[in-house]
Amino acid sequence: MEIEKEIYSRKFENNHQKAVVNLIYTYGWVTNLLRLQLNKHGITLQQYNILRILRGQYPKPATVNILKERMLDKMSDASRIVERLVQKDLVHRGVNSKDRRAVDILISKKGLEMLQKLDHEISLKNLLSNNLSDSEANSLSGLLDKMRG
Repeated sequence: MEIEKEIYSRKFENNHQKAVVNLIYTYGWVTNLLRLQLNKHGITLQQYNILRILRGQYPKPATVNILKERMLDKMSDASRIVERLVQKDLVHRGVNSKDRRAVDILISKKGLEMLQKLDHEISLKNLLSNNLSDSEANSLSGLLDKMRG
């Protein structure tokens, strides 16, 4: 649906403003769809992001600094998110052998199993495939990369 109909407004200063408003609205739309799925498993979008990063690192651990660098939401408090994941037994913390000030974080078996379930329930491809072809999704991704410069 067109952004004008979604937000009940036709007043945009120019196409650039309209594009930014559309991006912000679409970000909210996508995150709400993901949140609905993740809530069923008792995790947040930021926790899901950290679990996916740790799975990509597996079997090597990651440090909080690595997680901060790779997180999609740079404003998130990675240490606090890791603590919540430890409490849920989805990740383990350990001593870093090279730097005693750093903490190693490793996804647990329970965390890997949860991600495997979520992989079947949450298909990022399916979020877009109903409305965009593969070529259109590629073009959109390219335009977003270009926008960020």
